Amino acid sequence: MKRKAQARPDRVVPEEILEQAKRSISEDSLKKTVKCVVCGADTELLMTGNESLCWVCRRLKVSAWREIEQQMPAQE
Repeated sequence: MKRKAQARPDRVVPEEILEQAKRSISEDSLKKTVKCVVCGADTELLMTGNESLCWVCRRLKVSAWREIEQQMPAQE
């Protein structure tokens, strides 16, 4: 015995949204990777700044800024 072919349900997501999602995924895979200027690790090029820092060096830089800001009032 053969089963009856079931009718395909209508698409839940419109084709336009599917195409847009496919394009956004392909653009993400084209991100440029560069070397960190401090430690030389591979990192993605971020559009937020002009420095090429990996996440570890970026985090250390932010921590150093906070430490300096906290020391300034203590010296006054």
